[in-house]
Amino acid sequence: MRVITGTARGRRLKELPGMETRPTTDKVKESIFNIVQFDVEGRRVLDLFGGTGQLGIEALSRGAERCTFVDLRKEAAAVIRENVKTCGFEAQARVIQGDSMAFLTSCREKFDLVFLDPPYASGLLDKALEAISKIDIMSENGIIVCESAAEQVLPALSAPYEKGREYRYGKIKVTLYRRTV
Repeated sequence: MRVITGTARGRRLKELPGMETRPTTDKVKESIFNIVQFDVEGRRVLDLFGGTGQLGIEALSRGAERCTFVDLRKEAAAVIRENVKTCGFEAQARVIQGDSMAFLTSCREKFDLVFLDPPYASGLLDKALEAISKIDIMSENGIIVCESAAEQVLPALSAPYEKGREYRYGKIKVTLYRRTV
């Protein structure tokens, strides 16, 4: 697993051992960043279910202003910190080892771009989307990028959030939401 492009291009990222974490495939990661390529530079990013941190690190490599990574597992937070350091992004990254829903309910900042890639079939994706729209942590025109199993039906959110396009990559689906105004 490597950073695709930007200032950290080609850097190899450490992965978590075992099957508990399912890293985003390079094909899907590249597709996600092709979709949001004009919405990354200078933006504030949240990688809510960080895992290895690869989505947030890719955003930082492409010019994001800063990224907050959240993961419940101690090992995941340690790997994210190591990967951030490997890529030289310590000054722009904040790594929180804690519950994602607790983070959202206590969050007092706005984000321009949010990555949601929780364990499939955990129910966390729907809960996170509901919490984000209720607490309203997105900036104007902010984008939420969700990765899920292809068969999962994601909910519509109340205004000012709009569900956008869905992209399918085999058994994986990427769904975009945008905060209008």
